[in-house]
Amino acid sequence: MTQTGLAGFYDIVLRGGRGVAAAALAFVYPPCCPGCQVLLGRHAGICAHCWSSLRFIERPYCEVLGVPFSHDLGSGILSADAIANPPPFARLRSAVVHDGLARTLVHNLKYRDRTDLAPMMAGWMVRAGDGLLADCDVIVPVPLHRYRLLARKFNQASELARAIARQTGKPLVLSALKRTRRTRQQIGLGANARRDNVKGAFSVTGEGRVSLFGKRVLLIDDVYTTGATVAAATRALKRGGAAEVCVLTFARALADHI
Repeated sequence: MTQTGLAGFYDIVLRGGRGVAAAALAFVYPPCCPGCQVLLGRHAGICAHCWSSLRFIERPYCEVLGVPFSHDLGSGILSADAIANPPPFARLRSAVVHDGLARTLVHNLKYRDRTDLAPMMAGWMVRAGDGLLADCDVIVPVPLHRYRLLARKFNQASELARAIARQTGKPLVLSALKRTRRTRQQIGLGANARRDNVKGAFSVTGEGRVSLFGKRVLLIDDVYTTGATVAAATRALKRGGAAEVCVLTFARALADHI
């Protein structure tokens, strides 16, 4: 058999092996909807009922903060919060409102090791990017502190960032930003407490100073609540040499859901 023939034979064997492994996985862990557990035809899917409950964030929304408006007020309109408290990042976009199934997806990814959900969630984020991915030079995830990373074993923001980079071909720098101190979990904290909790908690690494200098950075996180975490991370990225920082999250909490 020629070398080309052998390569083709091995490729067939590998594909067959992957098919057997996928079939075995589906038998042990049958594909089901992460919202209601109804059986589905494939993994990483959503049933029609749960899909209809998702609240995707569409225009019209604030050009800076991406918060949806109830009425179309014209292009370039800013929310009152964006005018009164301009954020350090240039623009923020999110795929869905953080409630119901969206909250369940975030919880499953973060606390139940459902990293298989990341590509699907990332696809929705890419769709919601509104030019952020086309304009950015590099993708950076919000990091976990090393102790929390050891306990959780993975960083949910990094999983989303990896999937986005694979889907778009944009460069990904996982070690550009680090948490310099261990912070309390933000859950349950008010806006002021959240800001104090993450103040000065991030810094750019030596690798980051080289790879991010003069670049337009797209910062990735799972949920935007008050913006304290991404604001602190943005300030660190700018101090480290980034020319501009935009933010893309899977979900965002609106005022009535914080």
